[in-house]
Amino acid sequence: MVLLMGMWFTVVIFLLGIPGDHCAQIIGGKVSAAHSRPFMAMIRGSLEFCGGTLIKRNWVLTAAHCQIQNGDEVFLGINSARDMPKQVFKVSKIVRHKDYNSVTKENDIMLLQLKEKAKLNRNVTIVKLPKKYGDLEARTQCLVAGWGRTESRKLSDVLREVNVTVIARNICNDKNHYNSKPIVTMNMVCAGDESGGKDACTGDSGGPLICNGVQRGIVSFGIGCGKSQYPGVYTLLTKEYSHWIHSVIKRN
Repeated sequence: MVLLMGMWFTVVIFLLGIPGDHCAQIIGGKVSAAHSRPFMAMIRGSLEFCGGTLIKRNWVLTAAHCQIQNGDEVFLGINSARDMPKQVFKVSKIVRHKDYNSVTKENDIMLLQLKEKAKLNRNVTIVKLPKKYGDLEARTQCLVAGWGRTESRKLSDVLREVNVTVIARNICNDKNHYNSKPIVTMNMVCAGDESGGKDACTGDSGGPLICNGVQRGIVSFGIGCGKSQYPGVYTLLTKEYSHWIHSVIKRN
């Protein structure tokens, strides 16, 4: 494990330099209880800020559209940018799904190998991945978390989360929603709130959609944040994606 104090303070300065907000949440959510989501990974790329989850001691799951490069940093075991440093790692390998399509957002899934293995403890744990697959039924209650933009349009310096509801795919694809925009396919799931106001936003990309304590999706795309006509769209962790994840991890 590598603890990079200097790099950590760079992150703190980066986040704390953003003016604070008094009422903002992820979008319509709340501040997560300290270290209540110990599987969360903060990914500070040189080009983009994203979220992710620890799926093995040296592997992080995130979204393929995140612009991450070798040498970028992954922070584990943190809740707030004001926390003392926990575990900080360099990305040593990036594995995007070979069929990722940046236009349709199909196969928006990526694995990051860390240069060293994380030390598991109460603040750093492996996320639970599905053991049973299939579609998520409409009205299923889930949770999304991240350090992304809030209602004030600023990145959050603390981990925030919001409860969202799965919305039927045919509704998300109808003329009142995405319509001819990127289609919500069977490899995706749509979740938010019928009235809007509950969503992930910029900077939350790659973070998890947690349903009944299990990660079932990855923050992928949307139009705006918290708009009722454009709920958040997540990569659905299907059986095929699970096989892909295990095949990559096994051979590396």
